[in-house]
Amino acid sequence: MALATIFEKIVGSKSNVSFLAYDGSKAGPDGSDITIEVKSPIAVAYLAQAPGELGLARAYVSGHIDVHGDMYTLLDRMWNITTNDLTLAEKVDAVRSLGVKPLMMRVPPPPQEMRQSTLARLGSRHAKQRDAEAIHHHYDVSNRFYEWVLGPSMAYTCAVYPTQDSTLEEAQFAKFDLVAKKLDLKPGMRLLDVGCGWGGMVMHAAKHYGVKALGVTLSKQQAEWAQAAIKEAGLEDLAEVRFMDYRDVPETGFDAVSSIGLTEHIGAANVPAYFSFLYGKLRPGGRILNHCITRPTGKEKTFNKGGFINRYVFPDGELESVGWLVRQMEDLGFEIRHEENLREHYAKTLRAWCDNLDANWEDAVQEVGMGTARVWALYMAGCIVGFERNKVQLHQVLGVKLDESGNSGMPLRPSITWP
Repeated sequence: MALATIFEKIVGSKSNVSFLAYDGSKAGPDGSDITIEVKSPIAVAYLAQAPGELGLARAYVSGHIDVHGDMYTLLDRMWNITTNDLTLAEKVDAVRSLGVKPLMMRVPPPPQEMRQSTLARLGSRHAKQRDAEAIHHHYDVSNRFYEWVLGPSMAYTCAVYPTQDSTLEEAQFAKFDLVAKKLDLKPGMRLLDVGCGWGGMVMHAAKHYGVKALGVTLSKQQAEWAQAAIKEAGLEDLAEVRFMDYRDVPETGFDAVSSIGLTEHIGAANVPAYFSFLYGKLRPGGRILNHCITRPTGKEKTFNKGGFINRYVFPDGELESVGWLVRQMEDLGFEIRHEENLREHYAKTLRAWCDNLDANWEDAVQEVGMGTARVWALYMAGCIVGFERNKVQLHQVLGVKLDESGNSGMPLRPSITWP
């Protein structure tokens, strides 16, 4: 069996993807707009070590597989690949065709992969030091790189598109404004933004609502960038971003808490303590807005240890269902007042980020290296597919801390129209 034919069987003969291999073999339809080129035996060794998604990702990130054509289109066509589709006879035939050498070749994962041994030395999952290393791995890539990918807003979370034709910047402004309005921010209030990234929500609240806002992040590069941006905007009297674990914030009595894209890093076992901590930071009548990626149901695994995302993008990341998260919030005292799914908005956000990366590809490669740039191209295109096919969702949940008499301080009807 020719090497290209083996890869075609793995990906699927009906995927409209063509294949080229270093042994000279070809497979797939002529004239396809997508071609996978298998450039060396090391690609085969990666797949032998980790059949399926992880092996293919390692081969691509390391440059032993090339993709000619649009990455999103490729992943959309082969989103459900699995070597389990091969019969036993086909697997035996494939092994015979490949020979022993590629299958016995031990090659280390690309350097962009987070080693499990490295994390294990830092304690159990979601210990403070281990969380700090996981955040460092993903967010401390390069502020310049993030500027190219995210655009001027430097917002690395799902935007909210007012219309199909809205720009990314308009949609990110709309997202921050939606959060502000749900929290009913007013001049003089105090906001705590946990997992604040480059300070987008903090600066939006300070600039447009006169709120005294504190943001915290485990990324030193993010905090430094945010503090410089705050100073440049003249918002030092109202806005602050600290390089700090949210669990170490000493202040209390906040009027509002926003958590935009942090819950994914918390871990199911720590979610109750997380919401309990945030509950304790609010004054009675204070509101919380939790914005995070979720599983579509409670049936899926919350953590995929051997998955590409866990190894290359978000080490130790866990995704729960929105129903489970709401139950934790309720059990810890929050009254839930509003919830919405922004799944389609995240697909559009990711498309814009992919377009930005494509437009700045050469500069990005020079800044972070080809391997890291390929990780991002693969991860973001794959996430578009995930949101479009309802493999993941994005939910905003609004809760309130009632006072001793059970008063919420909420109006009878929302003061804004939810999108």
